[in-house]
Amino acid sequence: MTPLTHPNPRSRLRQLLFPAILLLVFWALAFLLWHETGKTFFIFDLGYIGTSLGLGIGLYQLLPRDKKPVARRLTQFLVGLYMLGVLGLIVGFRGSIPFQNMQLEGLFFYLCTGIFSGAIVHYAIAKILGPLLFGRGFCGWAGWTAMVLDLLPFKKSDGWIRGPWRWARYVHFFLSLALVAGLIFAFHYRVNRWSPLLWLLGGNLIYYASAISMAYLLKDNRAFCKYLCPVPVLMKLGSRFALLKVAGSAERCDLCMACVKMCPMDIRIPDYVKAGKRVLSTECVLCQTCVSTCPTAALAIRWGLDLGGVEHLQQR
Repeated sequence: MTPLTHPNPRSRLRQLLFPAILLLVFWALAFLLWHETGKTFFIFDLGYIGTSLGLGIGLYQLLPRDKKPVARRLTQFLVGLYMLGVLGLIVGFRGSIPFQNMQLEGLFFYLCTGIFSGAIVHYAIAKILGPLLFGRGFCGWAGWTAMVLDLLPFKKSDGWIRGPWRWARYVHFFLSLALVAGLIFAFHYRVNRWSPLLWLLGGNLIYYASAISMAYLLKDNRAFCKYLCPVPVLMKLGSRFALLKVAGSAERCDLCMACVKMCPMDIRIPDYVKAGKRVLSTECVLCQTCVSTCPTAALAIRWGLDLGGVEHLQQR
């Protein structure tokens, strides 16, 4: 989710430029929302998330290659546990701020009822506007479902399953929207103090049960992310235009396929490198596993302007 050191040496200041900018952007948004709403919550909320991301990405820049995944895992837990535990549970029980359902269904509830909430801010920044900058980086660095899935033992998958599986996420998305819209407009369901908590707990229970079951069934930690998670439906469009994508040096790439073997999303990265293009797949979660795995240091994250959406995926 950040530019990595190219094989040529770079100064520490240059390495830390992007995480510093990201941190400042989050704090600027925090103070802007505080100024517009009068709620100090936004200073704590966005300030914490921005600081966690800046810290994790900064560490990723500075750590040696074999230790870099530790920084990403740290960021996942700092942000994921905060989003799920603090925003979802602790803040609501304190009573000063209503419970926040950060699941997709929570977003639909707030949009359909016209209630402004932290979930709307979260989805706007991380999953609608954010992908224009860093693609699906939230999935690789901060998702609370993936936070658990990445602990499972199936680090290498056999590739994507052929057939209509990948359409399941779209069905899930529209079924969730239809469920919420039906409850509100047909049955006049209303969000009260406790309902976001119940939906959050129930939704996460279903998500975790489905995700872990799919991981063991398909021997793939990220099977849920590939086939059933509805959130990428929002993120994939913006990801096409992402300024930050994986790029590679065709001269350095020796087609060892180590990056493909370790990519959690089974993207055929050398296909893009040999074509002289950045990785244009909207399935990329910018986890940078490929970058830290590449034995010839052929890969890095680069800024650029191009149109993603060309999918070269490893198939079973």
